[in-house]
Amino acid sequence: EYKGAKPQIITHIQKSLNYTVFDSKWIPCSARFICLGNFPRGTGVMQIYEVQRGEVQLIKEVEKPKPLKCGTFGATSLQQRHIATGDFDGNLSIWNLEMPGTPVYTVKAHKEIVNCIDGAGGLGMADGAPEIVTGSRDGTVKVWDPRQKDTPVANMEPVEGETKRDCWTVAFGHAFNDEERCVCAGYDNGDIKLFDLRNMRLRWETNIKNGVCCVEFDRKNINMNKLVATSLEGKFHTFDLRTQHPTKGFASVSEKAHKSTIWQVRHLPQNRDIFMTTGGAGNLHLWKYEYPAQRRKKDSDGVDVGVAGSLNLLQNVTLSTQPLNSLDWSPDKQGLCVCSGFDQCVRVLIVTKLNQV
Repeated sequence: EYKGAKPQIITHIQKSLNYTVFDSKWIPCSARFICLGNFPRGTGVMQIYEVQRGEVQLIKEVEKPKPLKCGTFGATSLQQRHIATGDFDGNLSIWNLEMPGTPVYTVKAHKEIVNCIDGAGGLGMADGAPEIVTGSRDGTVKVWDPRQKDTPVANMEPVEGETKRDCWTVAFGHAFNDEERCVCAGYDNGDIKLFDLRNMRLRWETNIKNGVCCVEFDRKNINMNKLVATSLEGKFHTFDLRTQHPTKGFASVSEKAHKSTIWQVRHLPQNRDIFMTTGGAGNLHLWKYEYPAQRRKKDSDGVDVGVAGSLNLLQNVTLSTQPLNSLDWSPDKQGLCVCSGFDQCVRVLIVTKLNQV
């Protein structure tokens, strides 16, 4: 059972914005974060803020022709700290935040809006080439190497005659050496697909009966360990990825937590067994995954099958009446996070006592 003092989720700073914010991310190795969204007039906006003495200062604001939906620093080096973004027009662009006027790389990645983006091979934390994965309403998931112009290095699309589904979420994982890498994608019909990029094949798929809003591996740069998938109806699933059974797939545990859509899941960079989910009713839930005594057992045929653990709710808090659509933990300072919502607010939060749970 639960030992030690309960973590608290404290709103450190709250800032109202004059636009709809879709994504917010810490800029690595800094006290700065970036917000991406769209102005009421239909253009895109990128704002950089710095946390100074309990307040946020606007450092830079750039307007873009199209609304910006999502961003990642996952494919950049710590020296460059370039952000890759996806916009409403299907463009993938990479920006140097020192000179964010024109992109250092841009490609028409999709026919429709880029819903989701993730990066790997950057930030000195994942092996292999720098790559960016994008998922779109056009039903495709594409992997890009920014050193290669115009054509994706991988394109996962529906086969002829198959209905195309809106891809809502993508995530890199299993990048523990220079060869191995997986992409997980979640779709509006509840499909979850795990693509093995080394062998260019579909490694596993399942359906969780509800639109998949967010998928995230607990770590990108390790042998696959766990994956959390969140959904529309307030349910999320934690899959143990260490043991894949030929027919049963991966063991999982699910939890119905928020009374509405779970927009995002984000694992704590300093502890992969702790994660936060953000909800459509403006709430945050902080969870800890507890491993079972043994993570695998033999089935009746003597084949290894995974054993799921259990989930512990450490804390929850309601910040808004509107959905909280993005959250990003600081990679540098444990317990610091930035969170944005459809109430046109960005908040800097502090979660205490995380090293005691």
